Amino acid sequence: MNIDIFNGDADGICALQQLHLAQPREAELITGVKRDINLLSHLQKRTDLAGAKVTVLDVSMAVNGEALADLLGQGADVFYADHHKSGDIPDHPGLTAHIDLSPATCTSLIINEYLQGAYPGWGVAAAFGDNFHGTARDVGQKCGFSAADLENLCELGELLNYNGYGRDMADLHFHPADLFQAVQPYEQPLDFYKDAEALAILRQGYEDDMALAQAVSPIEERVQGRIYLFPEAPWARRTAGVFSNAMAREEQDKAHALLVDNGDDSYVVSVRAPLATKQGAVDLCQSFATGGGRAAAAGINHLPADEVDRFQEAFFAMFA
Repeated sequence: MNIDIFNGDADGICALQQLHLAQPREAELITGVKRDINLLSHLQKRTDLAGAKVTVLDVSMAVNGEALADLLGQGADVFYADHHKSGDIPDHPGLTAHIDLSPATCTSLIINEYLQGAYPGWGVAAAFGDNFHGTARDVGQKCGFSAADLENLCELGELLNYNGYGRDMADLHFHPADLFQAVQPYEQPLDFYKDAEALAILRQGYEDDMALAQAVSPIEERVQGRIYLFPEAPWARRTAGVFSNAMAREEQDKAHALLVDNGDDSYVVSVRAPLATKQGAVDLCQSFATGGGRAAAAGINHLPADEVDRFQEAFFAMFA
């Protein structure tokens, strides 16, 4: 039995695509919206996992530690690749871990290295989607992609990433598992870019949503950063990641935070450290109850309204 567990963003999809190209297989797919990262919990009530081959991509091992221990205890073989904070990595014969916490890499580039560069276009597209534009261009140029190819891979990665953001599946244009299945027939991402009807739908949605997002001004701006506030609306939830990434590229010496109204006296928060340093985002977010992520980009799933002032003070203090 094969089970593939992956983040529903560009990085999770592109990482899994590379592994399926290298070793085609039938597998049960477990995924969700980008912020649904406690994905191994879906297996905790199962009793049929002895000998199962489980692949886990682009979700924090620290968040999934208890479920991972249960999985290994049942006798599953687990291949785990990620670039988020891991906590202590279990020393277990059933676990193969490829964890790289470098602020300039992503899971798809970890898989690209693991596969010795067999399908680099997917790694490059994912790196663009994860806002590692410099790394993506460096890797892409070394692999012989033209400037035009890199622009297309950039758009592909950003559109796949855009699709992953939302409060629940109703916000998304496509279920991430369906989007993964759409890319499966394509060894080359540029062929998918040219052929896929799904991308036309994502492109139009992205343009419509970003027009609304880019009309919003910061609620507070200082020399070290900018904070934005979006209303409770599907377009706001869908653009949270791509808008935050775009603002980070626009002002690379500044940190950025985006608060999106949950409609229940709380906010979901996206934080981007300055691209010039790529440090501090996860440390800030983990000082709040539902925070997590990585050094360059992190978030808080549920920030109560009465903690917004504390968050703003902590944000500007962190990046001072």
